[in-house]
Amino acid sequence: MGKINDILSPFTAWKHVVNKPVTIKDPVSRIAADRYRGFHKNNLEKCIGCGTCESICQNAAIDMVPVEGIETKHGDSGLRPRIDYGRCCWCALCVDICTTNSLSMSNEYIWIDEDPEVFRFVPGAEKKSWDTRQAGWQKPSDNYELYDPQRVKMGELSPEIRHDSFVEIVQGFSKEQAIAEADRCVECGICTATCPAHMGIPEYIKAIRNDNLDQGLKILYETNPLPEICGRICTHKCETVCSVGHHGEPLSIRWLKRYIADQNPADKYKEILNQGNIDDKGKKIAIIGAGPSGLSAAYYLSLMGYSCTIFEKLPQAGGMMRYGIPEYRLPYDQLDKDINYILSLGVDIKYNATVGKDITLEQLHNDYDAVYTGTGLHSGRSTRIHGTEHKNVYQAVDLLRDVSLGKEIPVAEKIVVIGGGNVAMDITRTIARLQKQKYGKVQVIATSLESEEEMPADREEIVEAREEMAIIEPGWGPVEIIIENDKITGLKVNKCLSVFDEERRFNPKFDKENQKIFPADMVIESIGQGADLSYITESFKENLEMDQRGRIIVDKHFQTSLKWFFAGGDIIQGPDVITSIANGHKAAIGIDKFINRNS
Repeated sequence: MGKINDILSPFTAWKHVVNKPVTIKDPVSRIAADRYRGFHKNNLEKCIGCGTCESICQNAAIDMVPVEGIETKHGDSGLRPRIDYGRCCWCALCVDICTTNSLSMSNEYIWIDEDPEVFRFVPGAEKKSWDTRQAGWQKPSDNYELYDPQRVKMGELSPEIRHDSFVEIVQGFSKEQAIAEADRCVECGICTATCPAHMGIPEYIKAIRNDNLDQGLKILYETNPLPEICGRICTHKCETVCSVGHHGEPLSIRWLKRYIADQNPADKYKEILNQGNIDDKGKKIAIIGAGPSGLSAAYYLSLMGYSCTIFEKLPQAGGMMRYGIPEYRLPYDQLDKDINYILSLGVDIKYNATVGKDITLEQLHNDYDAVYTGTGLHSGRSTRIHGTEHKNVYQAVDLLRDVSLGKEIPVAEKIVVIGGGNVAMDITRTIARLQKQKYGKVQVIATSLESEEEMPADREEIVEAREEMAIIEPGWGPVEIIIENDKITGLKVNKCLSVFDEERRFNPKFDKENQKIFPADMVIESIGQGADLSYITESFKENLEMDQRGRIIVDKHFQTSLKWFFAGGDIIQGPDVITSIANGHKAAIGIDKFINRNS
């Protein structure tokens, strides 16, 4: 049992209750250790405002706020962390999780002020005496991460196996691989802001981590009704801004999307998505083109209760996804999985129906409450150099379409492809396979104006083309196709010094003294694609606003100056599948608004 003094001594502190508190304005201190966790520093230029510091803070001591002079842009939210030192416990988890290594802590620990509001401040925005100090807490080393900086390796067929077949190359994640890759996500949301469809990327990745793939599929379909397709061929702009990629490799967001779609069987979609009974609004929408934009519009309009009919000039749906992308990148059965679900909602597709020939735009206007067009870019563009009129000069888009249609295409022993984009790589790799099958060897050269660093094709396409024995020769401009005795013998090229001028306008410059000839029996042009808008008759064009380039002008809901007529996809923005999908979704909302206003 304690003494009586032990009980009474705490009460002796009450004798100080009437004393006036004293604040020492200039406390005497010692210099802290080099690794002391003092006040925060932040390199505002390195910081991207991802908010991982805010998310990890257990004391809610960090808020992301706008800072004057910092604008929102791709890969940067425009926000910066504000620290509340009334809440901060100096645990430094915010520094340890920082994906750009912009955030650190000085070893300064004394800050004197009578205004409590100054202790809520944005590091880096107001210069402090400790900003120049090197000492303090930083992420310990390159090997110290709260997330794995390296991607989970995606399995794919080796070049030796794939180079003469059209079997899908990428094999997809296993469950263990997908969960491990999902664990790398810091849920910052920078990816969602950059995605043209603004998909709920952190949410569906979290569903993978929780092994709840039903929930993951629901999240995908909120903004993207073509997940199998996008999980394979999306241009994945989201990955280019992934915050984890600033100090490691970006998340495999595209492959994780594919994983969710692959694991959910087609016959379970209706049960999982539970679309329910949809009230029929008694209104009809005509859609021209069964590409990604038209299919997306049809999907969302169907969920709103509209009867949708798609008019497709080709024998099957998919647009350039089916007739422009080789099967080794996008297998037809996976393409059909997405399309068939949209059809199951009641969408009708009239195949081999060319608007302007089999049915006119005027008829669609008369028979339907609104019309949406997403006819894509199916016409190839020519360099118009001497020799392009020769019978053995082809357009890449035409050949790729014929391959998809099962037609036999011409395959010479020596072929040159002109172009440096994904379509150029697709035809190059397709030709390489067909040459291997026919001649037992590959002799195809792809050449582009752009240097390899500037080539618009995805890096993986360039690497894989070389693995499949194609020759990639960037940095050369076509001069003429050499023809002898009515036969093509080669392509003459000049060295390209630059493609764009100082204002980034297309204005190539060449060294005409530096020439070479690529041997060829056949030439394929792949320098871009154009739209065929011949189905829009002159009577409609008179009232249809178009820009100087001949593109249709639309508003934010892709409504044209002809209020009943909506347009989207590659003919408006692109070419890009995910952008086309987003266009279709926004147009569906616009069509709904238009019809409700006029009902």
